[in-house]
Amino acid sequence: MSEILAGFSVQSSAFLYMWLLAAVAAIMVAIAIERSYYIIVRSNINAPKFMIKIRSLVKEGNFKEALNLCDSAPEKALPRVVAAGLRPMVRGGQLDFRTIQNSVDEGTLEVIPKLQQRTGFLAMIANVATLIGLMGTIWGLIIAFRSVSIIGIDAAEKSRLLADGISTAMNTTLMGLAIAIPAILIYTYLHNKTIRIIDEIDEHTVKLINLITGNQ
Repeated sequence: MSEILAGFSVQSSAFLYMWLLAAVAAIMVAIAIERSYYIIVRSNINAPKFMIKIRSLVKEGNFKEALNLCDSAPEKALPRVVAAGLRPMVRGGQLDFRTIQNSVDEGTLEVIPKLQQRTGFLAMIANVATLIGLMGTIWGLIIAFRSVSIIGIDAAEKSRLLADGISTAMNTTLMGLAIAIPAILIYTYLHNKTIRIIDEIDEHTVKLINLITGNQ
């Protein structure tokens, strides 16, 4: 750990690459925290339990109460889409399958982009961190090979330069991988969680539309 921290020193050959990787790591952590909160905490809901209540109210024809239940969780993804489908029923008037479907589609188009935004940056950050680490590796190897070819310096100085080059190569590689691996893991988890929420929206809204139109 002390060698990695020493890489951030201005005297270190790895200085530029280590600070670039630190900046990338900070961005990765910020995006991971924000996206995790939005997807796991803010948007997620126990869909089966929630929809049991909604379907029960819809079967009774109590659309207003079902809409109020959705509005009680306005930040959750599924309730927002379901609420969009229920609003035409509460307003009344001449309704058909297409009207309700359009309302649900409108709600879905509002919710899904917000679920997906910025998550893809984590995959990009994983690649960028790996490439910056690779650049540091190449730079360290250049320093190491150059130290061997320098004429007119003693063996101790050559050994110091060689060790500095190898240290630069190894530290930047390690730092890049230490950022890339968590970024990929977090991206995969959040991506799968987002797909699950979207699948729940598709499944339950289709069932709800069929239930509503069956009651007309």
